Amino acid sequence: MARETVPARIQSVPAPRIASRRWPPSADRIASVLLIAPSVLAIAVFVYGFIAFTGFASLTKWNTLRPDFTFIGLANYARLFSTVRFQIDLHNTVTFTILFLVLCLSLGFGLAVLLDRGVRGEGIFRSIFLFPLALSFIVTGVVWRWLLNPGSVELGSTGVNQLFDRAGLGFLKSGWYTDPGIGIKAVVVAATWQLSGYVMAMYLAGLRGIPEELREAALVDGASEVQIYRHIIVPLLHPITLGAIIILGHISLKIFDLVVAMTGPGPGFSSDVPAFFMFDTTFRGNYFAQGAGIAVILLIMVAVLIIPYLVFSLRTETQR
Repeated sequence: MARETVPARIQSVPAPRIASRRWPPSADRIASVLLIAPSVLAIAVFVYGFIAFTGFASLTKWNTLRPDFTFIGLANYARLFSTVRFQIDLHNTVTFTILFLVLCLSLGFGLAVLLDRGVRGEGIFRSIFLFPLALSFIVTGVVWRWLLNPGSVELGSTGVNQLFDRAGLGFLKSGWYTDPGIGIKAVVVAATWQLSGYVMAMYLAGLRGIPEELREAALVDGASEVQIYRHIIVPLLHPITLGAIIILGHISLKIFDLVVAMTGPGPGFSSDVPAFFMFDTTFRGNYFAQGAGIAVILLIMVAVLIIPYLVFSLRTETQR
């Protein structure tokens, strides 16, 4: 029986196209937009809107309780950078940031290496090292204010100084935050105590993520333990180190509550920071435009630290 063939005229007729329905949008899309709209609106108003208003206020003459939006340009910024207190604050911020980063990264990495060796009671030690992270900076500041209290002639040594006396290490006694030569360095001690455990947890997670085969292969090739850490482990931990620097760096640039609870501005502004100066200027002196200028400078300092990291992370994710 011969096969029936479809006439060429019928074969040439194109199949009808089904028009895609792009409107109206689906109910799911409308629900999604309505769900995130309040958050987007709140962020736009209460974050970026207030940032814009703060930047505008810093360019005005509003330095009394009564708002004065007379535009004066960068005069407030010029006045700030010529103020001795603000110059000391910037120096203290740089000192605090450098010491804080070096100590936290060093202690955190050292503790992570020790715990990574599988010591007995690792869970207990890990909890002890992480415990300070559960406290607020206010609590930490109060505790370390007691510990670093230098004492007096009538009462004798107290806190850490008393411990040095009883251990026969009296030469280590210091005035701590009451000594203008130490000042902000005493705050570094308290901040390092609170956040070094957090860095330890980051490094420990990174160490546990490194394949054991890499270490074994390096040992077979004759590498020492130091060489393994120097050439294999530390380079593999670079992303964690960078993340820790970003997190600790932005904390150090805007540190406020720890200074308030622990030392205040200190003798000769030895422990003063820009955030505390901003609080004094704005809410105690009513110099709102100048306080806004300090806030903008702090925002720029944090942005200079964080934005390059965000750009780097975005490029890395795009390449992947």
